[in-house]
Amino acid sequence: MKKEFLDLGKQPLGNKFLSEEQFDTEFFYNLKVVFDEDTKLVSLKEFVRPEQIFDAEYPYWTSKSVPMIEHFKNTAVMLQDEFEIDKVLEIGSNDGTFIKNFRREDSVCVEPCGNFAEYTNKELKYKTYSEYWTTELSEEIKSSYGKFDLIYSANCISHINDLEDTFQAAANLLTGRGVFVFEDPSCLSVLKRNSYDQIYDEHPHLFSVTSLDNLLNNHGLELCRVDNLEVHGGSNRIFARLISDNPPEDSVIDNLKREEEFGLNDFETYVEFGKRVEKSKEDLLDILHKAKSDGKRVMTIGATCKSSIVFNYCGIDNNLIDYITDTTPTKINKMSPGKHIPIYDYNYFCENHPDYTYLLAWNHKNEIVKKESGKYKGRWITHTPKVRIHDTF
Repeated sequence: MKKEFLDLGKQPLGNKFLSEEQFDTEFFYNLKVVFDEDTKLVSLKEFVRPEQIFDAEYPYWTSKSVPMIEHFKNTAVMLQDEFEIDKVLEIGSNDGTFIKNFRREDSVCVEPCGNFAEYTNKELKYKTYSEYWTTELSEEIKSSYGKFDLIYSANCISHINDLEDTFQAAANLLTGRGVFVFEDPSCLSVLKRNSYDQIYDEHPHLFSVTSLDNLLNNHGLELCRVDNLEVHGGSNRIFARLISDNPPEDSVIDNLKREEEFGLNDFETYVEFGKRVEKSKEDLLDILHKAKSDGKRVMTIGATCKSSIVFNYCGIDNNLIDYITDTTPTKINKMSPGKHIPIYDYNYFCENHPDYTYLLAWNHKNEIVKKESGKYKGRWITHTPKVRIHDTF
């Protein structure tokens, strides 16, 4: 039985940054969140069709982030060191930042966004299927390439509406020694950090280890290891294999126990989370209204899905936030989804420092603060785990 515990209101597509002529046709949906008492899975009540989100103009390039380049390189080295990998398949390969660490002749990519599929096919020369991940596609790949020792996916599996088909497709392509490894935001981390901005159209599901344990078993797969990561504000790297007689590593048992102790299996835990989200909204609006009444300028670093969620849920527009700055060329000189706050080049921020900078790309805090050290003299605003003003970090 699915029970609703959070309503983040009417939301636009979080990554659809707009020009003014697109305002009248902008798409919105109702962002409500439910908890499945049977599987313990957290999901959106209303899914957005993937074709509306992941298209030929998807704006996020993994290779634009130095920390993510290092993360995927280190991950690839670890996997090559610890597992016998002859062939690798990546689901949601984006611009090839991960798969570039493997030989072309032994690698296959699946990437539904046309711009990235074309890039990895033509520029990087990796075989890339420009399609959505399904059991039907897995059969097509198997007929051409056989099975794989490693199926890897980062920040993609939780993006897929139909998890039953997703996991069946993975099981269909694993060799007997194969491992299915995927990284996605941690439900436990989201609740601990009150980071409700991790919930949006691209994330139809928010995974706990417990929910994955329940779901994978239905498709001949089992958890064998869990790595807890700090990347993206708290993620889990899940290792799954075909069901065997081998016991899982202690990390699986430890995560299941930690989630149970926190209350992730209980609906009331999510109800309390919803109340904290409402308090966060109230506290943030108090700070922003006070800053504006004092004649202060406020801006945001990072034109992200996270910022879209917060602005639209809290009703924050250009009257409270002067502008957003970003380094992604396809976002600069556009407007933010829903609230239409202008997005300027990072150099504009350097030349026009505001009184307050709202750090909505909080998962890149260390990178941003290091970059601004000794230059930015204003104050910082954050909202996770609580709304606060900082003179420094």
